[in-house]
Amino acid sequence: MLLSCQNISVEFVTGVVLDSVSFHIENNEKAAIVGINGAGKTTLLRAIVGELEPDSGVVAFEKDKTFGYLAQNASVNTENTIYDELLEVKRDVINMEQRLRDYENQMSVVTGDELNTLIERYHTLQHTFSLQGGETYMSELKGVLNGLGFSDNEFDKKISTLSGGQKTRVALGKMLLASPDLIILDEPTNHLDLNSINWLEGYLKNYKGAVLIVSHDRYFLDKIATKVIELERGHCTVFSGNYSDYSVKKEQLRITELRAYLNQQRDIKHQEAVIEKLKSFNREKSIKRAESREKMLNKVDRIEKPAQVNSDMKLVLTPHCQSGEDVLRVENLAKSYGSLKLFSNANFEIKRGEHVAILGNNGTGKTTLLKILNELETADAGEYILGSKVEIGYYDQEHHVLHPEKTLYDEIADDYPYLTITEIRNTLAAFLFTGDDVFKLIKDLSGGERGRVSLAKLMLSDCNFLILDEPTNHLDIQSKEILETAINSYEGTVLYVSHDRYFINKTASRIMELTEGNFVQYIGNYEYYLEKRETVLEAARKTGIIGSSNSDSNAQPSTGSSSHSLAEADLPSSASASAVTAAPAATSSAADWKAQKEQQALQRKKENALKKCEESIAKLEAEMSDIDAQLSDSSNGNNVALLQELSKKRNELEASLEKLYEEWETLAE
Repeated sequence: MLLSCQNISVEFVTGVVLDSVSFHIENNEKAAIVGINGAGKTTLLRAIVGELEPDSGVVAFEKDKTFGYLAQNASVNTENTIYDELLEVKRDVINMEQRLRDYENQMSVVTGDELNTLIERYHTLQHTFSLQGGETYMSELKGVLNGLGFSDNEFDKKISTLSGGQKTRVALGKMLLASPDLIILDEPTNHLDLNSINWLEGYLKNYKGAVLIVSHDRYFLDKIATKVIELERGHCTVFSGNYSDYSVKKEQLRITELRAYLNQQRDIKHQEAVIEKLKSFNREKSIKRAESREKMLNKVDRIEKPAQVNSDMKLVLTPHCQSGEDVLRVENLAKSYGSLKLFSNANFEIKRGEHVAILGNNGTGKTTLLKILNELETADAGEYILGSKVEIGYYDQEHHVLHPEKTLYDEIADDYPYLTITEIRNTLAAFLFTGDDVFKLIKDLSGGERGRVSLAKLMLSDCNFLILDEPTNHLDIQSKEILETAINSYEGTVLYVSHDRYFINKTASRIMELTEGNFVQYIGNYEYYLEKRETVLEAARKTGIIGSSNSDSNAQPSTGSSSHSLAEADLPSSASASAVTAAPAATSSAADWKAQKEQQALQRKKENALKKCEESIAKLEAEMSDIDAQLSDSSNGNNVALLQELSKKRNELEASLEKLYEEWETLAE
């Protein structure tokens, strides 16, 4: 066992973050920690690596095992170049290499025993040097840098000139080169383009050590994870398999927990009703029965209500004004920054209702294109034409549309005064803001929370053409699922840039890849794009689509009548299958209807028996009350025979009533 976490608990002023969290990591295991923002994922990592002392619990590593930790804001030496910074990781190997050269120089000038001693030392050091990758560390270093998106001509860049995301990539490269027994990563894909993410997937999947990852990239987790550790409301649950396996098992568990909770609640309410009824009989034995039931009910271990599943929420978004069929036409668009050419002669069209994702490496011009369409940048050449009644809504990562001093509720209500309180709350709830959350100030929200508010406002706008730049950045998995539902139900048109492959796969009907300065199109989702990419790119190069000055960027034909005919061609076989299964279905329905009727008849019989029992109890209680009145009547005080007869009858009624109480309890259950 490489790592063992036993009963880790952490409490902050705001409340309990981790509550007796326990799990373990085996050698070579690839594990993922998942949970909503604020669930305690980063806190748990900090406790594991020793940056945070837990309030209780034990973190134990196997003896002589090493780990490397990449935080979200990892630090590097800004005075070094990129290459030199990674080279520092191999300092021991470099020193060994220098000592080998020194031995070689010494061996050329000594003889005899001294030479033999040097040769022995040389071979021993040479063996250690080889075991630690001395012959391959230069190529390994270059491979890691290239894999993380640094070209050869960037190796000599000073780290002080890099962006925050680039510095994080350098820190990631350092840790990968160090090859610890356990790699611990906190959101490693945040600053990587798709090619770098694909490279990192392959690297980690084949890594000989263990990996522990915190990530909201579901596609990444599907490729890497063999175990999922879920943090929810401070507690920890471990699932075997990748993210998709976890998702299925989690839903099954949620359904089971919800069913158990609802069944218990039903039983509790029923017992409370029985207790109340027994007390209403106002008899000594019935009251004792009620008290006995109350004691049993108080001993019941109450099941905690499962967390609300926001993915069940449905948010249908309909633009107030429908655009024309042609939403956007781009003709011969070009953009460069000095000698850096982003794209040239770009041509494409977008039709109403399409959900189009733009893919491409970092720095190819994806965000620049979106800014041109929103008049935040100007093109060097070409033009774009918006269709009839097209209203653009733009989402960027800076959230400039928000007012820091307003509450979430006011942010929506002020911009959309025609919405009712319920409509505003429902919209915010769909983006995971419930209860008193709606009265938080915008300035107090995290980056991910601000992103959700911006998306909520955008979805409510009159716009019928949404242009989104990395809409899933800083969103947790649950928030991404909410956004996917909103996008898929949106009746307008969507154009977006995203590195979230799972999100793209769920929402895109068409993909445009910006490669070699032009757009290549794929009519399908991300899985289709992966399947067809090599074939399409090869065809695009042969036909001059990529790199041609007068290219038409549609490497793939748009959906048209041919695709509709293929769909229709499948209909007869489907219809035939329906006809074949119609008879068994009808028979099954008849059997179900008969069983339902029998069940309903049995239920009515039980209800009638219960009602009849209650009427009998009421009748006997009335008779007993009449007898009690006669027994207490002073005029009957000397009539011994009458009193004996009344007393005998009362005892008989008491016995009958006792049986009726038992019968009522049985029927009530």
